[in-house]
Amino acid sequence: MLHSFQSTRGMVTSPHHLASQSGLAILKKGGTALEAVTAMAATLCAVYPHMTGMGGDAFWLISYPDGRTEVLEACGAAALHGSVADYAAAGHTSVPWRGGMAANTMAGTVSGWQTALARSAALQPTLPLEAVLEDAIWYARNGYALTLSEASLLAEKQAELLGNAAFAAAYAPDGRLPHAGDIRKNPALADTLQSLARNGLESFYTGTVGHKLLDDLTRAGSPLRARDFTHHSVATPTPLHARVAGAQVYNAPPPTQGVASLAILKLFEKLNVQEVDGFAYVHALVEATKHAFLFRNAHVGDPRWMSEDAQTFLDDNARFNAMAAQIDPRRAMPWPAPAQMGDTTWMGAVDSNGVAVSMIQSLYFEFGSGVFLPQTGLLWQNRGASFQLEEGAWNAFVPGRKPFHTLNPALARFEDGRVMVYGTMGGEGQPQTQAALFTRYAMFGVPLQQAVTAPRWLLGRTWGSNSHSLKIESRFDAGVIARLEQAGHEVERVAPFTSMMGHAGAVVRHASGLFEGAADPRSDGCVGAY
Repeated sequence: MLHSFQSTRGMVTSPHHLASQSGLAILKKGGTALEAVTAMAATLCAVYPHMTGMGGDAFWLISYPDGRTEVLEACGAAALHGSVADYAAAGHTSVPWRGGMAANTMAGTVSGWQTALARSAALQPTLPLEAVLEDAIWYARNGYALTLSEASLLAEKQAELLGNAAFAAAYAPDGRLPHAGDIRKNPALADTLQSLARNGLESFYTGTVGHKLLDDLTRAGSPLRARDFTHHSVATPTPLHARVAGAQVYNAPPPTQGVASLAILKLFEKLNVQEVDGFAYVHALVEATKHAFLFRNAHVGDPRWMSEDAQTFLDDNARFNAMAAQIDPRRAMPWPAPAQMGDTTWMGAVDSNGVAVSMIQSLYFEFGSGVFLPQTGLLWQNRGASFQLEEGAWNAFVPGRKPFHTLNPALARFEDGRVMVYGTMGGEGQPQTQAALFTRYAMFGVPLQQAVTAPRWLLGRTWGSNSHSLKIESRFDAGVIARLEQAGHEVERVAPFTSMMGHAGAVVRHASGLFEGAADPRSDGCVGAY
């Protein structure tokens, strides 16, 4: 039995142990879960730069003790002065994955921090911003130990990253790739964080930091301009919700794939599976995923361009009954369908007052666009690489349009008073891992840490791979794998523990005041509690 961490005062979890300790330190100082998540997010920017950074986007899902649930959509839009013609003139028929023209959307992460801290200030007096950013500044200036995941991904992607001279100088000085355990410093990032602490987070967009960012982005060939910085703001759309397994489950609305995460759970519940982690369980969740992804791929993007409303779809019980009736309990539906990619960090926190936060923050691909901005020490995201350059196409590039996002934080309120925040990184795998975690815990009573650690699967694409197979960790029972193959699934066995399955985590607060938490052994993270 794998034991979940327990405490009675507050709890955090993240994919890096240093970030979890940053969040815990904030809770111990009397800070809110909103402040703790901001501290974790900042520390991750310093110690997990291949997965996240201030040059990316973020989505927040917040549960308040009075029953309110709020989404903070801190994601940037396509460059206001960009155009399809610019890409054609540069010889591109699609948006490149790396380089300046991939850095074509505004970064929303820091605006999310700013809005979250404003929400915190409405609840109680805030901690100084210097305290929230203290650990991130220290690790950026004094150094952190490279994780195996950062060193491995840098080596794997060096051909497409080291052509950028500024990136190469920062990440492979003297032409040598660093190894896991090497100490890496980023003094420019430390200066940037120190400047934000001193001058306020808004200076990322309108102050000295913003001017440096724009200068380096322009030199790199990005289409972003000053107006993109001043025009950006955080949106607060209504959270998506669905009733599943005695809980109200929430997620972020489009442009995220949150609707797919909730649709999988609704469909699975209708299939009336009786046993966890057997053939029927995995098969049902995989088939539910296919149907949810068909809706997602056809409809989800910037809601201003969508032909169907995501919440209306989730509320259409007759439609879900019809989809469930199409699922054969013994045979796999033919696949593939187009897939999405992405690398991300999810983190969660719940404080002693019952404020619960599920937050996900990303650069999209590992190391984002590969555009390192030397004056500030930031990497810029390449989320806009998902845009299509054909007019009228799904997710077509339009100035001011928000790209489709794989990012989606999850949160659940149970009838018995429990509140659960959970999520994962992993692009295409995010809804699938969320489904495994939630169904194991909420429907079958699997202990929280066991639900996270247990073997997982992923249908479709992983980091940069176009594979459409059903990847299954080899720890799964051999009989289950054999039955999946017999049912027509294209099964691909992978390592017993692999980060392609995401870095999941969860925190649950019980009505009694007990906290339970879990972190993923596939990550570098841990639970922090007191």
